[in-house]
Amino acid sequence: MDYQPVLVQRHARPAAAKHSPESRHWRQFRHPVFIKEYAPVTSVHFCPSKPHRYAVTAATRVQIYAPRTNKLTKTISRFKDIARSASIRNDGKLLIAADDTGLVQIFDVNSRAILRTLDSHKQPVHVAAFSPLDSTQALSCSDDTTVKLWDVPSQAALLTFSAHTDYVRSGQVAPHNPHLILTGSYDATTRLFDSRTGQCEMLMGGSSSDAAPVEQTAMFPSGTVALSAAGPIVRVWDLVGGGRCIRAFSNHQKTVTSLAFSQHATRLLTAGLDQMVKVYDVSSYKVVHTMRYPAPLLCLAVSPDDTLIAAGMSDGTLSVRRRHTKANGTEDGTLASALKAGTFDTFIDGALPTLGQGLSTKKIKSKAVGDQDELRIESRRRKRLRDYDRLLKGFKYSAALDAVLRKDVPPTTSFALIQELVHRDGLRSALAGRDDVLLEPILRLLLKHVADPRFGELVCDVASLVIEMYEPVLGQSPLIDTLFVRLRKKVQAELRFQKELRKTRGALDMVFASAALAVS
Repeated sequence: MDYQPVLVQRHARPAAAKHSPESRHWRQFRHPVFIKEYAPVTSVHFCPSKPHRYAVTAATRVQIYAPRTNKLTKTISRFKDIARSASIRNDGKLLIAADDTGLVQIFDVNSRAILRTLDSHKQPVHVAAFSPLDSTQALSCSDDTTVKLWDVPSQAALLTFSAHTDYVRSGQVAPHNPHLILTGSYDATTRLFDSRTGQCEMLMGGSSSDAAPVEQTAMFPSGTVALSAAGPIVRVWDLVGGGRCIRAFSNHQKTVTSLAFSQHATRLLTAGLDQMVKVYDVSSYKVVHTMRYPAPLLCLAVSPDDTLIAAGMSDGTLSVRRRHTKANGTEDGTLASALKAGTFDTFIDGALPTLGQGLSTKKIKSKAVGDQDELRIESRRRKRLRDYDRLLKGFKYSAALDAVLRKDVPPTTSFALIQELVHRDGLRSALAGRDDVLLEPILRLLLKHVADPRFGELVCDVASLVIEMYEPVLGQSPLIDTLFVRLRKKVQAELRFQKELRKTRGALDMVFASAALAVS
Protein backbone atom coordinates (compact mmCIF):
# COMPACT_ATOMS: atom_id res chain seq x y z
CA MET A 1 0.00 0.00 0.00
CA ASP A 2 1.38 3.39 -0.99
CA TYR A 3 2.11 6.01 1.63
CA GLN A 4 -0.65 8.59 1.98
CA PRO A 5 0.70 12.14 2.43
CA VAL A 6 -0.44 14.31 5.31
CA LEU A 7 -3.83 15.78 4.52
CA VAL A 8 -3.83 19.53 5.16
CA GLN A 9 -7.39 20.57 5.93
CA ARG A 10 -8.77 23.86 4.77
CA HIS A 11 -10.38 25.62 7.67
CA ALA A 12 -13.41 27.78 7.08
CA ARG A 13 -12.66 31.48 7.03
CA PRO A 14 -15.08 34.37 7.43
CA ALA A 15 -16.64 35.18 4.09
CA ALA A 16 -14.97 38.22 2.64
CA ALA A 17 -17.24 40.98 1.48
CA LYS A 18 -17.49 41.06 -2.27
CA HIS A 19 -16.27 44.29 -3.74
CA SER A 20 -18.69 46.20 -5.91
CA PRO A 21 -17.68 47.21 -9.45
CA GLU A 22 -17.23 50.74 -8.09
CA SER A 23 -14.83 49.60 -5.41
CA ARG A 24 -12.96 47.36 -7.86
CA HIS A 25 -12.45 50.34 -10.16
CA TRP A 26 -10.81 52.47 -7.46
CA ARG A 27 -8.82 49.54 -6.12
CA GLN A 28 -7.08 49.40 -9.49
CA PHE A 29 -5.12 52.49 -8.42
CA ARG A 30 -2.37 50.40 -6.86
CA HIS A 31 1.31 50.59 -6.05
CA PRO A 32 1.63 54.30 -5.28
CA VAL A 33 4.90 56.00 -6.17
CA PHE A 34 6.16 58.30 -3.42
CA ILE A 35 8.28 61.27 -4.45
CA LYS A 36 9.92 63.21 -1.65
CA GLU A 37 10.00 67.00 -1.91
CA TYR A 38 11.81 69.46 0.35
CA ALA A 39 8.68 71.19 1.66
CA PRO A 40 4.91 70.60 1.84
CA VAL A 41 3.34 69.97 -1.57
CA THR A 42 0.71 72.70 -1.89
CA SER A 43 -0.53 72.16 -5.45
CA VAL A 44 -0.75 69.49 -8.17
CA HIS A 45 -2.18 70.23 -11.61
CA PHE A 46 -2.53 67.99 -14.68
CA CYS A 47 -2.27 69.45 -18.15
CA PRO A 48 -5.65 68.99 -19.92
CA SER A 49 -3.97 67.97 -23.19
CA LYS A 50 -1.95 64.83 -23.80
CA PRO A 51 0.41 63.54 -22.55
CA HIS A 52 -1.10 65.07 -19.39
CA ARG A 53 2.10 66.16 -17.69
CA TYR A 54 1.56 67.41 -14.17
CA ALA A 55 3.02 70.38 -12.32
CA VAL A 56 3.91 70.03 -8.63
CA THR A 57 4.36 73.13 -6.47
CA ALA A 58 6.52 72.86 -3.36
CA ALA A 59 8.75 75.41 -1.60
CA THR A 60 10.21 77.92 -4.08
CA ARG A 61 9.98 75.81 -7.20
CA VAL A 62 7.63 74.13 -9.62
CA GLN A 63 8.48 70.70 -11.01
CA ILE A 64 6.91 69.10 -14.07
CA TYR A 65 6.71 65.30 -14.25
CA ALA A 66 6.05 62.86 -17.07
CA PRO A 67 2.87 60.86 -16.37
CA ARG A 68 4.03 57.49 -17.70
CA THR A 69 7.35 57.31 -15.88
CA ASN A 70 6.87 59.85 -13.07
CA LYS A 71 10.27 61.21 -14.03
CA LEU A 72 11.14 64.85 -13.49
CA THR A 73 11.31 66.67 -16.85
CA LYS A 74 11.42 70.38 -15.93
CA THR A 75 12.19 72.45 -12.86
CA ILE A 76 11.21 76.12 -12.56
CA SER A 77 12.72 77.87 -9.56
CA ARG A 78 12.59 81.55 -10.48
CA PHE A 79 10.59 82.61 -7.43
CA LYS A 80 11.54 85.00 -4.65
CA ASP A 81 9.33 83.30 -2.07
CA ILE A 82 7.20 80.17 -1.65
CA ALA A 83 5.55 79.27 -4.96
CA ARG A 84 1.82 78.66 -5.19
CA SER A 85 -0.77 77.12 -7.50
CA ALA A 86 1.21 76.30 -10.63
CA SER A 87 -1.09 75.25 -13.48
CA ILE A 88 -0.49 74.41 -17.13
CA ARG A 89 -2.54 75.93 -19.94
CA ASN A 90 -4.80 73.71 -22.05
CA ASP A 91 -2.32 73.52 -24.92
CA GLY A 92 0.53 72.53 -22.57
CA LYS A 93 2.83 75.35 -23.72
CA LEU A 94 2.51 77.89 -20.91
CA LEU A 95 2.54 77.63 -17.14
CA ILE A 96 1.29 80.17 -14.63
CA ALA A 97 2.35 80.31 -10.98
CA ALA A 98 2.29 82.77 -8.11
CA ASP A 99 4.28 83.25 -4.92
CA ASP A 100 4.00 84.74 -1.46
CA THR A 101 5.35 88.10 -2.59
CA GLY A 102 2.15 88.64 -4.57
CA LEU A 103 3.85 88.14 -7.93
CA VAL A 104 2.16 86.12 -10.69
CA GLN A 105 4.43 84.86 -13.48
CA ILE A 106 3.80 83.08 -16.77
CA PHE A 107 6.49 80.75 -18.09
CA ASP A 108 7.22 78.98 -21.33
CA VAL A 109 7.15 75.30 -20.39
CA ASN A 110 9.89 74.22 -22.80
CA SER A 111 12.44 77.00 -22.26
CA ARG A 112 11.32 77.95 -18.72
CA ALA A 113 11.62 81.60 -19.68
CA ILE A 114 9.45 84.22 -17.97
CA LEU A 115 7.04 85.56 -20.60
CA ARG A 116 4.76 87.75 -18.49
CA THR A 117 4.86 89.23 -14.99
CA LEU A 118 1.66 90.30 -13.24
CA ASP A 119 2.56 92.28 -10.12
CA SER A 120 -0.55 94.09 -8.95
CA HIS A 121 -1.22 92.09 -5.77
CA LYS A 122 0.31 93.28 -2.49
CA GLN A 123 0.01 90.05 -0.49
CA PRO A 124 0.52 86.32 -1.17
CA VAL A 125 -1.39 84.88 -4.11
CA HIS A 126 -2.68 81.35 -3.52
CA VAL A 127 -4.61 80.90 -6.78
CA ALA A 128 -3.29 81.44 -10.31
CA ALA A 129 -4.93 79.73 -13.27
CA PHE A 130 -5.67 80.18 -16.96
CA SER A 131 -9.22 80.53 -18.20
CA PRO A 132 -10.22 77.15 -19.68
CA LEU A 133 -12.13 78.73 -22.58
CA ASP A 134 -10.08 81.88 -23.23
CA SER A 135 -6.35 81.12 -23.31
CA THR A 136 -5.46 84.84 -23.27
CA GLN A 137 -6.98 85.40 -19.83
CA ALA A 138 -5.81 84.37 -16.37
CA LEU A 139 -7.26 84.49 -12.86
CA SER A 140 -5.52 85.29 -9.59
CA CYS A 141 -6.85 85.28 -6.00
CA SER A 142 -4.87 86.90 -3.21
CA ASP A 143 -4.68 87.36 0.53
CA ASP A 144 -5.29 91.06 -0.10
CA THR A 145 -8.99 90.00 -0.48
CA THR A 146 -9.08 90.79 -4.21
CA VAL A 147 -9.73 88.63 -7.26
CA LYS A 148 -8.26 89.77 -10.57
CA LEU A 149 -8.94 88.75 -14.15
CA TRP A 150 -5.89 89.41 -16.33
CA ASP A 151 -5.30 89.95 -20.02
CA VAL A 152 -2.13 87.94 -20.62
CA PRO A 153 -0.82 89.68 -23.81
CA SER A 154 -0.98 93.17 -22.31
CA GLN A 155 -0.17 92.15 -18.70
CA ALA A 156 -3.10 94.33 -17.57
CA ALA A 157 -5.82 93.57 -15.04
CA LEU A 158 -9.13 93.59 -16.88
CA LEU A 159 -11.22 93.51 -13.70
CA THR A 160 -10.68 93.55 -9.96
CA PHE A 161 -13.31 92.08 -7.65
CA SER A 162 -13.08 93.24 -4.05
CA ALA A 163 -16.29 91.91 -2.49
CA HIS A 164 -14.51 89.50 -0.15
CA THR A 165 -13.43 90.69 3.28
CA ASP A 166 -10.76 88.09 4.06
CA TYR A 167 -8.14 85.94 2.36
CA VAL A 168 -9.26 84.46 -0.96
CA ARG A 169 -7.75 80.98 -1.08
CA SER A 170 -9.72 79.28 -3.88
CA GLY A 171 -11.14 80.26 -7.24
CA GLN A 172 -11.70 79.16 -10.81
CA VAL A 173 -13.15 80.39 -14.09
CA ALA A 174 -16.28 78.43 -14.96
CA PRO A 175 -15.52 75.59 -17.40
CA HIS A 176 -18.63 76.36 -19.47
CA ASN A 177 -18.58 80.19 -19.45
CA PRO A 178 -15.45 82.40 -19.51
CA HIS A 179 -17.35 85.28 -17.88
CA LEU A 180 -18.25 83.51 -14.61
CA ILE A 181 -15.76 83.21 -11.75
CA LEU A 182 -16.33 81.12 -8.62
CA THR A 183 -14.30 82.02 -5.50
CA GLY A 184 -14.09 80.96 -1.88
CA SER A 185 -12.72 83.03 0.98
CA TYR A 186 -11.80 82.88 4.64
CA ASP A 187 -14.73 85.19 5.25
CA ALA A 188 -16.79 81.94 5.06
CA THR A 189 -18.49 82.92 1.80
CA THR A 190 -18.52 81.52 -1.72
CA ARG A 191 -19.18 84.07 -4.44
CA LEU A 192 -19.97 83.95 -8.15
CA PHE A 193 -18.69 86.96 -10.11
CA ASP A 194 -19.60 87.98 -13.65
CA SER A 195 -16.91 89.75 -15.67
CA ARG A 196 -19.53 91.32 -17.93
CA THR A 197 -21.04 93.32 -15.06
CA GLY A 198 -18.00 93.41 -12.79
CA GLN A 199 -20.21 92.55 -9.83
CA CYS A 200 -20.85 89.66 -7.47
CA GLU A 201 -23.95 88.00 -8.85
CA MET A 202 -24.39 85.33 -6.20
CA LEU A 203 -23.44 85.06 -2.51
CA MET A 204 -23.42 81.62 -0.89
CA GLY A 205 -22.84 80.87 2.78
CA GLY A 206 -21.48 83.09 5.51
CA SER A 207 -24.84 83.63 7.24
CA SER A 208 -24.20 81.63 10.43
CA SER A 209 -21.86 82.88 13.14
CA ASP A 210 -19.92 79.61 13.37
CA ALA A 211 -19.28 79.32 9.59
CA ALA A 212 -15.79 78.02 8.78
CA PRO A 213 -13.36 79.50 6.25
CA VAL A 214 -13.83 78.18 2.72
CA GLU A 215 -10.71 76.22 1.78
CA GLN A 216 -11.68 74.98 -1.66
CA THR A 217 -14.36 75.43 -4.33
CA ALA A 218 -15.27 73.53 -7.49
CA MET A 219 -17.84 73.79 -10.25
CA PHE A 220 -19.35 71.01 -12.31
CA PRO A 221 -18.59 71.16 -16.07
CA SER A 222 -22.25 71.92 -16.75
CA GLY A 223 -22.04 75.06 -14.60
CA THR A 224 -25.29 74.40 -12.78
CA VAL A 225 -23.88 73.20 -9.44
CA ALA A 226 -20.97 74.44 -7.33
CA LEU A 227 -19.20 72.89 -4.35
CA SER A 228 -17.43 74.47 -1.40
CA ALA A 229 -15.39 72.91 1.40
CA ALA A 230 -15.40 74.71 4.76
CA GLY A 231 -13.88 72.78 7.65
CA PRO A 232 -14.89 69.11 7.38
CA ILE A 233 -18.16 69.98 5.62
CA VAL A 234 -18.73 70.00 1.85
CA ARG A 235 -21.74 71.97 0.63
CA VAL A 236 -23.53 71.73 -2.71
CA TRP A 237 -24.93 74.95 -4.18
CA ASP A 238 -27.61 75.17 -6.84
CA LEU A 239 -26.49 77.99 -9.15
CA VAL A 240 -29.60 77.79 -11.29
CA GLY A 241 -31.79 78.12 -8.22
CA GLY A 242 -30.12 81.29 -6.99
CA GLY A 243 -27.29 79.79 -4.98
CA ARG A 244 -29.28 77.88 -2.39
CA CYS A 245 -27.63 75.03 -0.51
CA ILE A 246 -29.18 71.76 -1.63
CA ARG A 247 -26.87 69.37 0.23
CA ALA A 248 -24.26 69.36 2.99
CA PHE A 249 -22.26 66.29 3.97
CA SER A 250 -19.30 65.59 6.21
CA ASN A 251 -17.34 62.34 6.11
CA HIS A 252 -13.96 63.74 7.16
CA GLN A 253 -12.79 64.20 10.73
CA LYS A 254 -10.69 67.26 9.89
CA THR A 255 -10.62 70.10 7.37
CA VAL A 256 -11.22 69.23 3.71
CA THR A 257 -8.38 70.79 1.73
CA SER A 258 -9.05 69.73 -1.86
CA LEU A 259 -11.85 68.80 -4.26
CA ALA A 260 -11.41 66.96 -7.56
CA PHE A 261 -13.62 65.33 -10.19
CA SER A 262 -13.16 62.11 -12.12
CA GLN A 263 -12.94 62.14 -15.92
CA HIS A 264 -16.63 62.70 -16.67
CA ALA A 265 -17.46 64.35 -13.32
CA THR A 266 -19.47 61.30 -12.22
CA ARG A 267 -17.39 60.97 -9.07
CA LEU A 268 -16.18 63.56 -6.58
CA LEU A 269 -12.94 63.11 -4.63
CA THR A 270 -12.24 65.00 -1.43
CA ALA A 271 -8.95 65.11 0.48
CA GLY A 272 -8.49 66.24 4.06
CA LEU A 273 -6.09 66.75 6.91
CA ASP A 274 -7.31 63.46 8.39
CA GLN A 275 -5.10 61.68 5.80
CA MET A 276 -8.14 60.34 3.94
CA VAL A 277 -9.46 60.62 0.39
CA LYS A 278 -13.18 59.98 -0.02
CA VAL A 279 -14.83 59.12 -3.32
CA TYR A 280 -18.50 60.11 -3.72
CA ASP A 281 -21.15 59.19 -6.24
CA VAL A 282 -22.42 62.62 -7.33
CA SER A 283 -25.95 61.28 -7.85
CA SER A 284 -26.38 60.62 -4.13
CA TYR A 285 -23.17 62.01 -2.56
CA LYS A 286 -22.62 58.73 -0.77
CA VAL A 287 -19.10 57.47 -0.14
CA VAL A 288 -18.26 54.61 -2.52
CA HIS A 289 -14.56 54.26 -1.72
CA THR A 290 -11.95 55.48 0.75
CA MET A 291 -8.17 55.79 0.40
CA ARG A 292 -5.77 56.29 3.30
CA TYR A 293 -2.50 58.21 3.08
CA PRO A 294 0.45 58.41 5.49
CA ALA A 295 0.24 62.17 6.16
CA PRO A 296 -2.27 65.06 6.08
CA LEU A 297 -3.27 65.94 2.51
CA LEU A 298 -2.95 69.47 1.13
CA CYS A 299 -3.88 68.94 -2.51
CA LEU A 300 -5.36 66.32 -4.83
CA ALA A 301 -5.68 65.98 -8.60
CA VAL A 302 -7.01 63.34 -11.01
CA SER A 303 -5.57 63.06 -14.51
CA PRO A 304 -7.97 63.88 -17.39
CA ASP A 305 -7.82 60.27 -18.62
CA ASP A 306 -8.59 58.85 -15.15
CA THR A 307 -5.38 56.85 -14.93
CA LEU A 308 -3.50 58.81 -12.24
CA ILE A 309 -4.35 60.19 -8.81
CA ALA A 310 -1.74 62.58 -7.43
CA ALA A 311 -1.84 63.82 -3.84
CA GLY A 312 0.48 66.22 -2.05
CA MET A 313 1.06 65.93 1.69
CA SER A 314 2.19 68.19 4.49
CA ASP A 315 5.39 66.21 5.09
CA GLY A 316 6.63 66.98 1.58
CA THR A 317 5.59 63.66 0.03
CA LEU A 318 3.94 63.41 -3.38
CA SER A 319 1.94 60.21 -3.89
CA VAL A 320 1.02 59.11 -7.42
CA ARG A 321 -1.33 56.15 -7.84
CA ARG A 322 -1.69 54.58 -11.28
CA ARG A 323 -4.59 52.57 -12.69
CA HIS A 324 -3.30 50.02 -15.17
CA THR A 325 -5.49 49.62 -18.24
CA LYS A 326 -5.55 46.68 -20.61
CA ALA A 327 -3.92 46.91 -24.02
CA ASN A 328 -6.45 48.00 -26.61
CA GLY A 329 -5.73 47.12 -30.18
CA THR A 330 -1.99 47.67 -30.21
CA GLU A 331 0.29 45.32 -32.05
CA ASP A 332 2.00 44.29 -28.84
CA GLY A 333 -1.35 43.60 -27.23
CA THR A 334 -2.54 41.60 -30.25
CA LEU A 335 0.62 39.56 -30.34
CA ALA A 336 0.52 38.89 -26.62
CA SER A 337 -3.12 37.86 -26.73
CA ALA A 338 -2.54 35.66 -29.77
CA LEU A 339 0.34 33.85 -28.13
CA LYS A 340 -1.69 33.47 -24.96
CA ALA A 341 -4.56 31.96 -26.97
CA GLY A 342 -2.27 29.31 -28.44
CA THR A 343 -1.48 30.82 -31.83
CA PHE A 344 2.12 29.71 -31.45
CA ASP A 345 1.11 26.53 -33.26
CA THR A 346 0.59 28.56 -36.43
CA PHE A 347 4.31 29.43 -36.49
CA ILE A 348 5.58 25.85 -36.50
CA ASP A 349 5.36 25.32 -40.25
CA GLY A 350 7.26 28.15 -41.50
CA ALA A 351 6.60 31.46 -41.60
CA LEU A 352 6.61 33.99 -38.92
CA PRO A 353 4.77 37.13 -40.02
CA THR A 354 7.05 39.83 -41.31
CA LEU A 355 7.21 43.16 -39.54
CA GLY A 356 4.13 45.26 -40.30
CA GLN A 357 2.00 42.38 -41.61
CA GLY A 358 0.48 41.50 -38.25
CA LEU A 359 -0.97 38.08 -37.52
CA SER A 360 -2.95 36.13 -40.07
CA THR A 361 -6.45 35.22 -39.02
CA LYS A 362 -6.33 32.01 -41.11
CA LYS A 363 -5.63 28.98 -38.98
CA ILE A 364 -2.71 26.85 -40.22
CA LYS A 365 -2.72 23.25 -39.11
CA SER A 366 0.58 21.82 -38.00
CA LYS A 367 1.87 18.66 -39.62
CA ALA A 368 1.53 15.39 -37.77
CA VAL A 369 4.72 13.96 -36.35
CA GLY A 370 5.27 10.15 -36.58
CA ASP A 371 3.44 7.34 -38.34
CA GLN A 372 -0.30 7.13 -38.60
CA ASP A 373 -0.62 3.86 -36.66
CA GLU A 374 1.82 4.89 -33.98
CA LEU A 375 0.54 4.82 -30.40
CA ARG A 376 1.65 7.28 -27.76
CA ILE A 377 1.81 5.97 -24.22
CA GLU A 378 1.01 8.60 -21.64
CA SER A 379 3.67 8.91 -19.01
CA ARG A 380 2.66 9.92 -15.53
CA ARG A 381 5.15 11.63 -13.36
CA ARG A 382 5.21 10.42 -9.84
CA LYS A 383 4.40 13.10 -7.32
CA ARG A 384 7.31 13.81 -5.05
CA LEU A 385 6.77 13.76 -1.33
CA ARG A 386 7.45 16.82 0.73
CA ASP A 387 10.22 16.82 3.29
CA TYR A 388 7.97 16.25 6.28
CA ASP A 389 6.08 13.45 4.48
CA ARG A 390 9.36 11.75 3.59
CA LEU A 391 10.53 11.93 7.21
CA LEU A 392 7.17 10.80 8.51
CA LYS A 393 7.25 7.86 6.12
CA GLY A 394 10.57 6.86 7.67
CA PHE A 395 9.12 7.18 11.20
CA LYS A 396 11.45 10.09 11.99
CA TYR A 397 8.83 11.92 14.01
CA SER A 398 11.09 14.47 15.67
CA ALA A 399 12.71 15.50 12.37
CA ALA A 400 9.31 15.70 10.67
CA LEU A 401 8.08 18.05 13.41
CA ASP A 402 11.16 20.22 13.00
CA ALA A 403 10.52 20.40 9.24
CA VAL A 404 7.12 22.08 9.73
CA LEU A 405 8.36 24.56 12.34
CA ARG A 406 10.18 26.68 9.76
CA LYS A 407 8.93 30.20 9.05
CA ASP A 408 7.98 29.45 5.44
CA VAL A 409 5.54 26.67 6.43
CA PRO A 410 1.91 27.81 6.92
CA PRO A 411 0.32 26.98 10.28
CA THR A 412 -2.32 24.77 8.63
CA THR A 413 0.46 22.42 7.52
CA SER A 414 2.19 22.50 10.90
CA PHE A 415 -0.93 21.57 12.84
CA ALA A 416 -1.96 18.99 10.23
CA LEU A 417 1.31 17.15 10.87
CA ILE A 418 0.89 17.51 14.64
CA GLN A 419 -2.60 15.99 14.29
CA GLU A 420 -1.09 13.14 12.27
CA LEU A 421 1.46 12.55 15.03
CA VAL A 422 -1.40 12.42 17.55
CA HIS A 423 -3.17 9.77 15.44
CA ARG A 424 0.06 7.75 15.21
CA ASP A 425 0.65 8.13 18.96
CA GLY A 426 4.01 9.66 18.08
CA LEU A 427 3.67 13.21 19.41
CA ARG A 428 5.33 12.39 22.75
CA SER A 429 8.35 10.83 21.06
CA ALA A 430 8.56 13.82 18.66
CA LEU A 431 8.64 16.25 21.59
CA ALA A 432 10.99 14.24 23.78
CA GLY A 433 14.67 14.92 24.29
CA ARG A 434 14.73 18.56 23.19
CA ASP A 435 17.02 21.25 24.52
CA ASP A 436 16.09 24.93 24.74
CA VAL A 437 17.09 25.57 21.10
CA LEU A 438 14.79 22.85 19.73
CA LEU A 439 11.98 23.58 22.18
CA GLU A 440 11.82 27.31 21.39
CA PRO A 441 10.13 27.05 17.92
CA ILE A 442 7.43 24.76 19.37
CA LEU A 443 6.59 27.21 22.13
CA ARG A 444 6.57 30.13 19.69
CA LEU A 445 4.13 28.25 17.44
CA LEU A 446 1.83 27.58 20.39
CA LEU A 447 2.13 31.18 21.62
CA LYS A 448 1.28 32.58 18.20
CA HIS A 449 -1.83 30.48 17.58
CA VAL A 450 -3.27 29.79 21.03
CA ALA A 451 -6.04 32.36 20.40
CA ASP A 452 -6.74 31.16 16.83
CA PRO A 453 -10.12 29.37 16.81
CA ARG A 454 -8.89 27.04 14.07
CA PHE A 455 -6.10 25.56 16.21
CA GLY A 456 -6.99 26.55 19.79
CA GLU A 457 -8.05 23.09 20.99
CA LEU A 458 -5.00 21.34 19.50
CA VAL A 459 -2.69 24.03 20.90
CA CYS A 460 -4.06 23.42 24.42
CA ASP A 461 -3.48 19.67 24.09
CA VAL A 462 0.09 20.13 22.85
CA ALA A 463 0.84 22.77 25.49
CA SER A 464 -0.40 20.43 28.26
CA LEU A 465 1.86 17.66 26.99
CA VAL A 466 4.89 20.00 26.75
CA ILE A 467 4.34 21.27 30.29
CA GLU A 468 4.00 17.71 31.60
CA MET A 469 7.21 16.61 29.87
CA TYR A 470 9.43 19.60 30.65
CA GLU A 471 8.11 20.72 34.05
CA PRO A 472 11.09 19.13 35.91
CA VAL A 473 13.61 21.23 33.96
CA LEU A 474 11.84 24.60 34.16
CA GLY A 475 14.00 27.37 35.52
CA GLN A 476 17.17 26.31 33.70
CA SER A 477 16.66 28.45 30.55
CA PRO A 478 15.53 32.10 30.87
CA LEU A 479 14.26 32.09 27.27
CA ILE A 480 12.05 29.01 27.75
CA ASP A 481 10.76 30.34 31.05
CA THR A 482 9.84 33.65 29.40
CA LEU A 483 7.94 31.86 26.64
CA PHE A 484 5.99 29.79 29.16
CA VAL A 485 5.05 32.95 31.10
CA ARG A 486 3.93 34.68 27.90
CA LEU A 487 1.86 31.62 26.94
CA ARG A 488 0.16 31.66 30.34
CA LYS A 489 -0.62 35.40 30.11
CA LYS A 490 -2.03 35.01 26.62
CA VAL A 491 -4.30 32.16 27.72
CA GLN A 492 -5.53 34.25 30.65
CA ALA A 493 -6.19 37.23 28.36
CA GLU A 494 -8.14 35.02 25.96
CA LEU A 495 -10.24 33.66 28.83
CA ARG A 496 -11.06 37.18 29.98
CA PHE A 497 -11.99 38.12 26.42
CA GLN A 498 -14.30 35.12 26.10
CA LYS A 499 -16.02 36.04 29.39
CA GLU A 500 -16.62 39.56 28.12
CA LEU A 501 -18.04 38.17 24.89
CA ARG A 502 -20.44 35.97 26.83
CA LYS A 503 -21.57 38.97 28.89
CA THR A 504 -22.07 41.03 25.74
CA ARG A 505 -24.00 38.21 24.10
CA GLY A 506 -26.27 37.94 27.14
CA ALA A 507 -26.94 41.70 27.12
CA LEU A 508 -27.74 41.62 23.40
CA ASP A 509 -30.10 38.67 23.89
CA MET A 510 -31.98 40.69 26.49
CA VAL A 511 -32.20 43.71 24.18
CA PHE A 512 -33.46 41.60 21.27
CA ALA A 513 -35.96 39.84 23.50
CA SER A 514 -37.30 43.17 24.79
CA ALA A 515 -37.56 44.51 21.25
CA ALA A 516 -39.45 41.38 20.13
CA LEU A 517 -41.92 41.75 23.01
CA ALA A 518 -42.44 45.44 22.20
CA VAL A 519 -43.17 44.65 18.56
CA SER A 520 -45.59 41.84 19.39
